Amino acid sequence: MAGFARQFILWRCTTISTELTINEAIRDREVRVIGADGAQLGIMPTEQAIRLAEEQRLDLVKIVPKAQPPVCKLMDYDKHRFEQAKREKEMRKNQKTISLKEVQLSATIEENDIQVKARNAIKFLKAGDKVKVTIRFRGRQITHSEIGYKVMKEFAERLSDISTIERMPNLEGRHMIMILVPKTEKPAKQEKESQPQS
Repeated sequence: MAGFARQFILWRCTTISTELTINEAIRDREVRVIGADGAQLGIMPTEQAIRLAEEQRLDLVKIVPKAQPPVCKLMDYDKHRFEQAKREKEMRKNQKTISLKEVQLSATIEENDIQVKARNAIKFLKAGDKVKVTIRFRGRQITHSEIGYKVMKEFAERLSDISTIERMPNLEGRHMIMILVPKTEKPAKQEKESQPQS
């Protein structure tokens, strides 16, 4: 049975990711061992540490390879990797990816159109995305860029409840570009202060 357990550990040693060195792959003569409960078990020959791991049906995992001697811990390595992968997945899930959405206006935009564009921008901002607002000047319109500034300013004012201007309207060639970002909600400190204390 002990021989089978040793073969199984050797097999696990070759198939498990090489992120950490485990079991028979640990080539050091001696190691400092930490028990599964975190207790210091002292310095011992690596073979003895591996036998100790086998007896407890655990793995010997090198966690501080550069220490003298290297520090190893007794643990269920499969369970450790599973929990680590779960934590990483949770972290990725909680990371909000912000994308840049675009809304195109024109210097001569009608009220109806601007309402539609504003609705689209609101949808993007509420989803947590940034909004790039662009105006492309056609022909001689470029000589009246102040009209574009006015359109941009009015558009930003319509969305001022839920957004702030990250980048002011700026002329780049025949395009005017402005970037809006969702307004970050600050804790209602004033509300708390204004509440009567009991």
